[in-house]
Amino acid sequence: MAAKKRGGLVYSTAAGRMCPGCLRAAAECVCRDRSRPRDGGDGIVRISRETKGRKGAGVTLLRGLPLADDALKALAKRLKAQCGVGGAVKEGVIELQGDQRSKVQALLEAEGYQVKLAGG
Repeated sequence: MAAKKRGGLVYSTAAGRMCPGCLRAAAECVCRDRSRPRDGGDGIVRISRETKGRKGAGVTLLRGLPLADDALKALAKRLKAQCGVGGAVKEGVIELQGDQRSKVQALLEAEGYQVKLAGG
């Protein structure tokens, strides 16, 4: 069975930039609604440590949280305060400075999330 090819309008002089997902004007896009929860995948929050692209400085990454952007930022703020570190939220991934895996695992499990340590 052949895959359905989705071509289409990318830019219109009448509407400006078009969303490739819902094929509407970018200002009217419904597929990137940031108030909806993100797809959390299998329901497991994966915590990993990474140094790639950070000049050797390690960060703790939290992926798979089924939260909307506002709730994700609020959770990141609580985790940063409880761990005493800085961090950021980028593309649905919470980044915390340093190796905070064990602290974050305990905090998230206390809030009812299913957590798995991923990577090395």
